[in-house]
Amino acid sequence: MAKHEADLTTIDLFGDDKRPGRPKTNPHSRSVQIRINKRNQVKRDRNNGLKRVEFKIHQNLIEKLDQLAKNADCNRSELIESLIVKALANEEN
Repeated sequence: MAKHEADLTTIDLFGDDKRPGRPKTNPHSRSVQIRINKRNQVKRDRNNGLKRVEFKIHQNLIEKLDQLAKNADCNRSELIESLIVKALANEEN
C-alpha cells in the first residue's frame, strides 16, 4: 500500500514524519535557558549598581502598593525604592 499525503485513512503511517514548525535554535533545554537568562540578568543589575533585596509583607499591603504604583505609572519596585528614598531623606532632616 502506497503512502499518499491526502490519505486520511492511513494517518498512522505518518506518525514518524517531521511536523512543520519553528526550528530549534538553542541547544539548551528551556530550564537551562531560564537559569542562564537569570544569571545574565543578575550580572546586568549588578553592573547597573542594583542589589536584590527580598522581604515578606502581607497581601493587603501588596495590593495597596500595586494600586499606588499604577496611579504613579511605575512598577512596584520603583515605587518601593522611591518610598525608601523619601523616608531616608526625611530621616536626615
